[in-house]
Amino acid sequence: MKKSSDFEFDDLQGLLRFGYGKLTDTCFMLLNIANVDVAKRWLDKAPVSRAIKTNPSPDTALQIAFSVQGLRALGVNESIIDDFSDEFIYGMTRNENCSRRLGDIGRNAPRYWKWGSDVAEVPHVLLLLYAKKGCLEAWRATVEGEYFSQAFQLLKHLPTSDMGQIEPFGFEDGISQPEIDWADRHSTDSHANDRYTNLLAAGEMVLGYRNEYGQYTARPLIDPKKDRYAMGLPNAEDDLTLKDFSRNGTYLVLRQLDQNVSGFWQFLDKVSDSVPEKREQLAASMVGREQNGTPLIAEHIPGVSRKDHGNHFTYDLDPKGNHCPVSAHVRRANPRTGDLPPGATGFSVTASISRLIRILGFGQKPEEDLVASSRFHRLLRRGRGYGPVLTPEDAVKPDAPAAERGLQFICLVANIGRQFEFVQNAWIVNSKFDGLQEEPDPLLGNREPLMNGDSTDHFNRPTPSGPVQKTCHLPQFTTVLGGGYFFMPGLRALKYISALPANGNGGSS
Repeated sequence: MKKSSDFEFDDLQGLLRFGYGKLTDTCFMLLNIANVDVAKRWLDKAPVSRAIKTNPSPDTALQIAFSVQGLRALGVNESIIDDFSDEFIYGMTRNENCSRRLGDIGRNAPRYWKWGSDVAEVPHVLLLLYAKKGCLEAWRATVEGEYFSQAFQLLKHLPTSDMGQIEPFGFEDGISQPEIDWADRHSTDSHANDRYTNLLAAGEMVLGYRNEYGQYTARPLIDPKKDRYAMGLPNAEDDLTLKDFSRNGTYLVLRQLDQNVSGFWQFLDKVSDSVPEKREQLAASMVGREQNGTPLIAEHIPGVSRKDHGNHFTYDLDPKGNHCPVSAHVRRANPRTGDLPPGATGFSVTASISRLIRILGFGQKPEEDLVASSRFHRLLRRGRGYGPVLTPEDAVKPDAPAAERGLQFICLVANIGRQFEFVQNAWIVNSKFDGLQEEPDPLLGNREPLMNGDSTDHFNRPTPSGPVQKTCHLPQFTTVLGGGYFFMPGLRALKYISALPANGNGGSS
């Protein structure tokens, strides 16, 4: 049996395996390439961190990713670029329809962005630096070295701050992460995955490996007979005659999200009649967890402790959202569904009959077809907050200190369209998610009216008995300030890029 230690961690950038949570000081830099030759010399020597476990763990880390513009600037041949996904090639702001589907309309529209749109430059390079507290400046000086200022132009230094495990609105974050099956023991057979599982095939996050469909995601493969620079690249698992440029790489999605923390808590305080308990309950119902991370469903699942903040639950026993509202943010981001709708799993005779009925397509409610199996749409999140911490108790005060606060949202995926864009479009901003009506995500929704004029500024909380509790006129709490799609290559691919000639013929002999 394959062991996780057999995985090519030495060719993998560490962010795919580690969140670097103990490295509290961070620096995220958006760069343009000023001098191609010097940039390649810097890349060749850059101390990029690998996904290898060490004891003790390192005090610093460096990760690097490129936009399609950056790959072109470095001389990667167009024949290679053509084999990346269309989403990566044409970008997050590729057309108005894409922006609409991602919820980037109104105040979120790319024309207002600070970076990443046609009017605000798309960077060539994303550089992520991590260090233990107090060590960042020395690490940055080491990383930059003698070539950096000649090689790159700094477009923007994205703000970050150490907020611990708490996101700006005041809730514990980073709890629900997928577990990657590095040892390749996880079956991708649909019959074996009718129930929700948190374990995912490596190919869902890392290019060059089988995904949850048992297939290899389309990606750039190179014929070494036509490209002498490709000899150092790994072989493609699905065609050993070709070299896999993207193996051990991933797509990195970055979005800068401004969060109106004081506006969020002051609005909830107003509609809760300034009763702290009511305010906190409403906030928890919008998030789907209590502030300490406890899922709202926990106390209603047999055998699950309220102290279990992890992933060991589903919403199967709460189909109407009586305990965790269907529209709650965490329920939208990960509905925790298996390959078959609730009620089709189990080992009893009744469950077996129910499963057979649903396999044949009978007995399903219409809304159960509106949420796809979660395992095909998971995201590996690696974001960091920014701005000074503002507690809910201070945020409700009229004189709450104003400051820029938010999240540098980062997720890693092997398929931008099927993972990030699907989740954002079908689950987060979709006003009809799981049978809802005109009700997008209460935290991330843009509140823009639908094309038919219907409003989207309310939030419903069903109750086991009695009428639905409806909160109306929700303001927009989160605004997009920038975004982009990047490719974070494996270490051998980085060497390939740094060795390419600067004559624009990279990737051909």
